[in-house]
Amino acid sequence: MFRLLWHWILTPVFACAVLPAQTQPPAPSSPPQEQLPTISAAPAGQLVPPPPNYRYPNGQTYVYAVEWHLFNAGTAKVGLDSSGNQEHVTATADSGGVVNALYKVHDRFEAFFDPRTFCSLRISKHTEEGSHWRQSEASLDYLRRNSALEEKNLKTGETRHLENDLPACVTDVISGFYYLASLPLQSGNSYVFSISDGAKSTQVTAHVEAKEQVKVPSGTYNTVRLRAEATSGPLQGKGTVWAWFTDDANHIPVQMRSKLGWGTLLFRLQRIDKQ
Repeated sequence: MFRLLWHWILTPVFACAVLPAQTQPPAPSSPPQEQLPTISAAPAGQLVPPPPNYRYPNGQTYVYAVEWHLFNAGTAKVGLDSSGNQEHVTATADSGGVVNALYKVHDRFEAFFDPRTFCSLRISKHTEEGSHWRQSEASLDYLRRNSALEEKNLKTGETRHLENDLPACVTDVISGFYYLASLPLQSGNSYVFSISDGAKSTQVTAHVEAKEQVKVPSGTYNTVRLRAEATSGPLQGKGTVWAWFTDDANHIPVQMRSKLGWGTLLFRLQRIDKQ
């Protein structure tokens, strides 16, 4: 179940790019402390750089209670910090309650992206899901238009190497969450995005549906509701995701809901931890 959590809820909701806007091409991948090269203009339809006055919510971690059919399914956390001249995203998912007895999960996801463009640069995943334990490291090379993934089975020691074509600029399954928060989420807007998990890229279409007031453990909020569905790639036809962002300049995601064939997962904001 939590495998689908990462690849469906944390993919389409958190990875959106505006359809009609202009953008800049990404910088090539680089270690966190290296100087990123200068960028120039690029064609329409790619990720849109953040506004000049945009402030990343560095030092904040969003903590969510996860529910499955009203049962406690676990906890998910997503945080952001600056790392040299890049942004560093950390996300964890831990099963709990009845779900933990059925299928124990402890996953950790990290990614680095260019704060000028939102283009993801490196992705790291450690997954412990039932009897499946894996570690993967991915690098995204925009000059070569190539993504390279190194994956290791932590139970057997087996390794594999995968390479795939890469679009001009993509976000990843978690960093896109911050990209979406930087956009003008006005009712009726439609967005198209490309995301990568380090192995393959997926396209999703997202629609801003309406304004709505929602109540979650951390409080009651006026929000903007967004619906996202995969339009191509491995997630096409696998379900629908809704996300509720605060209707203010912060665009904090306070609730997410994923409707899948076997049931519904609900994420509700418990608190915001600050450093």
